[in-house]
Amino acid sequence: MSDATNVDTIGADIPAADPVLDTARRLAVEAIGTFFLVFAVGASAHSGTVLAPLAAGVVLMVMVYAGERISGGHYNPAVTFAVLIGGRIRPGAACAYWLTQVMAGLVAALAVSAVVGSRSPDHIDPTGRVLADCLAVEFLFTFALAYVVLNVTAGGSRSPFQGLAIGSTVAAGAIIVGGLSGGAFNPAVVLGAITMNLFAPATLLYLPAQLAGAGAAGLVFRWLRPRGT
Repeated sequence: MSDATNVDTIGADIPAADPVLDTARRLAVEAIGTFFLVFAVGASAHSGTVLAPLAAGVVLMVMVYAGERISGGHYNPAVTFAVLIGGRIRPGAACAYWLTQVMAGLVAALAVSAVVGSRSPDHIDPTGRVLADCLAVEFLFTFALAYVVLNVTAGGSRSPFQGLAIGSTVAAGAIIVGGLSGGAFNPAVVLGAITMNLFAPATLLYLPAQLAGAGAAGLVFRWLRPRGT
């Protein structure tokens, strides 16, 4: 992230003639990216393609490339939480991001239900030991995703590979554990998947696991790379 668009300026000294319009643009980018990510997850599940993990990773990758310079390209409340813990976004801006991401995910879920075919996808309803395993892998791979996001965007540098790194992390995680937990790693995806009847209500327990993983990544990032490095 370049210094001119670093998300830690949101709600404070935004370097723009119209701070309100600038914030609106950032939230619009987060809404667009989150919408297409959740839509890709839902549509892929309904189509039954074995390439669903790759589809989610590729959509995330291109949306990061499209919006990272404007909003930071989070598209994930857990990533925003990690960035908050890492000290790179203000609490007010984080709350605005969370609301935008959740609402965009729910709109995407409704869009999938309205326009995608009638095929009934597999329904994920973990219980007992399986649920515990699901919580563990959601924690681990949300940590991995947030850790990658924080490090590839650190220091104001922009790498041509950061979108690829972030998207690949999601795709790899979905391939590795998607058959167990569904490979969400994103509270907006979980809420959207429940709305689309892809996930059972029990998967709401994924949310604290994901936020814990993201928070842990934020703390590790602050320890490894103190502010200003």
